[in-house]
Amino acid sequence: MKAIERSGKNVEEAAEEALRQLGVARDRVEIEVLEEASRGFLGLLGSRRARVRVVVKETVTDRARGFLEQVVGAMGVQADIVVEEKDEEISVGLEGKHLGVLIGRRGETLNALQYLLNLSANKDQAERRKIILDVEGYRKKREETLVRLAVKLAEKAGRLGRSVVLEPMSPQERRIIHMALRGRDDIYTFSEGEEPFRKIIIAPRK
Repeated sequence: MKAIERSGKNVEEAAEEALRQLGVARDRVEIEVLEEASRGFLGLLGSRRARVRVVVKETVTDRARGFLEQVVGAMGVQADIVVEEKDEEISVGLEGKHLGVLIGRRGETLNALQYLLNLSANKDQAERRKIILDVEGYRKKREETLVRLAVKLAEKAGRLGRSVVLEPMSPQERRIIHMALRGRDDIYTFSEGEEPFRKIIIAPRK
C-alpha cells in the first residue's frame, strides 16, 4: 500500500502536495491529519506547519494484479499481466511462454486460480467485481472447441433419438453449451448432478 507524508502551511496545502506527488485523484486516497498548523505566539514563535499522511487505497484491480504477481513468481514462470476493465467485470490475461502449468487439464488449474483470484481481490471490498482470468487466450480456444462439440453431439442426439450426456464441466463452460444450442427445435439441454460433477444432457424433442 503506497503512502507518503507531506507538510504545508495548512492541511489542504499539505494534502494537495501529496496528491501531486502521488499522481492520483482525491477519491483514490485516505488522508490522515498528523498535525494541524499552528501560528504560535504572536504568529511568530512556535509556529508549526500542518502535516498529513496520504494513503492510496487499493482497488480490486490493484489487488488482482498483486495476487497474480505472487502466484506467477511462486510457480517460477514469467508472464505479462494485461488488464481490461469494464463496468462490473475485469478481464485479466496472462501472456508469455510455457504457461500451460497455469491452465492445467481442461482448464482445471485456470478455473481454480480464477476462483482464488476473485476471493482475494474482492476481500473486504464494499463493491465486488467479477474477474475473468485467461491464459494465452485459452478460454477463447476452449469456447470454440465446446461450440463445435455441442453442435456435433446435438446432431447425434437428434439422429439417434436418445439423450447424450456430456462430461462434468464448470458453470462457465456449461453456459457456453447451453447458449450454443439455444433455440433449436430438434433438441433441448439441461443440467443435472451436484458440483463439481454437474453435467449437461442433450435430449431430443419428442
